[in-house]
Amino acid sequence: MNERIKEEAYKLPPITLEEMSGIKLMNRTDTKYVATINQLLAFLKAVEGTYYIQEIDGIRLASYHTTYFDTEDNEMYVMHHNGKLVREKIRVRTYEDSQITFLEVKNKNNHKRTNKKRIEVQAVDSLPAEQERVRPFLGKHAWYTLDEIRPVIENRFNRITLVNFGKTERLTIDFNLRFHNLLTDEHRKLEHVTIIELKRDGNVPSPCLDIFRQLRIKRSGFSKYCMGCALTNKGLKRNNFKERLNLISKLENIQKNSTK
Repeated sequence: MNERIKEEAYKLPPITLEEMSGIKLMNRTDTKYVATINQLLAFLKAVEGTYYIQEIDGIRLASYHTTYFDTEDNEMYVMHHNGKLVREKIRVRTYEDSQITFLEVKNKNNHKRTNKKRIEVQAVDSLPAEQERVRPFLGKHAWYTLDEIRPVIENRFNRITLVNFGKTERLTIDFNLRFHNLLTDEHRKLEHVTIIELKRDGNVPSPCLDIFRQLRIKRSGFSKYCMGCALTNKGLKRNNFKERLNLISKLENIQKNSTK
């Protein structure tokens, strides 16, 4: 299936990181959609002539490795589960193709806008050794200190990044998601679904929205941290995520049945 995705991805015109420098959208609104791999393939066909695809050193399907942190009582997970609009995520993300790693703090406000701050670090295990830089960074941008958080779950996935020809938005398309819970040692793969995220400043018009409607790709909140935890730790509250978990299961079954 990855080969089919790669085939469609290489039909789109490339855009470099330098050319994307003006559309970082670090303070943005995010809208997420969950789709099957077949819907993703149809979407990539439909955006030909409308979107660029990010290419770095010839690579268009980037590989990511992320470790999420939380408190001993899972406060960040619980706040998201309970529907708090103002919330935070702390993670260490490695861009595996370049082997560059960042400590990132993502804050969402009550206007559903996301603000992300980050600093480069050596690795997830190096934070204590780099605390002279890490502690001031967290003190300025995060609600929690280094001593109050612990690594909870890691995930790996592949990502395609699209930019519309008008350069007013970015689309990230994550697929081949794999989770490993560091507390329960449970593993879970989501090979049959993809998470598409539309990132734009405010509600500027987006050329992809009509395509989503035509392909019946539904809007659905999806936090890789929260969904990964809910799928791999039975001890966590999951009631408010049940609808999203059921959607994932439904789409996985649709995709599996389509390939039989």
